[in-house]
Amino acid sequence: MSYAYLFKYIIIGDTGVGKSCLLLQFTDKRFQPVHDLTIGVEFGARMITIDNKPLKLQIWDTAGQESFRSITRSYYRGAAGALLVYDITRRETFNHLASWLEDARQHANANMTIMLIGNKCDLSSRRAVTTEEGEQFAREHGLIFMEASAKTAQNVEEAFIKTAATIYKKIQDGVFDVSNESYGIKVGYGGIPGPSAGKDGSTPQGGCCG
Repeated sequence: MSYAYLFKYIIIGDTGVGKSCLLLQFTDKRFQPVHDLTIGVEFGARMITIDNKPLKLQIWDTAGQESFRSITRSYYRGAAGALLVYDITRRETFNHLASWLEDARQHANANMTIMLIGNKCDLSSRRAVTTEEGEQFAREHGLIFMEASAKTAQNVEEAFIKTAATIYKKIQDGVFDVSNESYGIKVGYGGIPGPSAGKDGSTPQGGCCG
């Protein structure tokens, strides 16, 4: 299916915070309670519509373990958006956000849109991080913030779409040179005519979680 723009996303955060589950809920509308640890990087894609324009989101789900950090870093380059995820029931995953953010700021382009997600808000009885703390961290670091649940699908759709809407607005405001694909944006049919218009934006969907 043709698209006006393709946006590349990366999902980052500690292991076990639900990154793969968020991706699966968004792309397949299903929840997988038992999920193997992501080894390296997994991939998903979905079409959405913003401002009556079809947009394709190409989403790279990265491994949270320290041993895969160098692989993860290589995916920051060429990402237009990042979902930075922590688990509201595990304080240490929130404490590690600064380290993830430092990585992102160091390896990604300066205009990458970052959405902070406090996942597992369905487990509010086991909450270890308050909503206010998440909001404050986001405010201090210039991030968009939402709490979500990959299990109940609460705010999952909204998190991915709000990130895309922010990137789209940056394009309208002239923040990005869309002919430069290192920003993680590719122009498709119906986008702005340019050197990259008309190219096929499909990518082999290997490594998908089944």
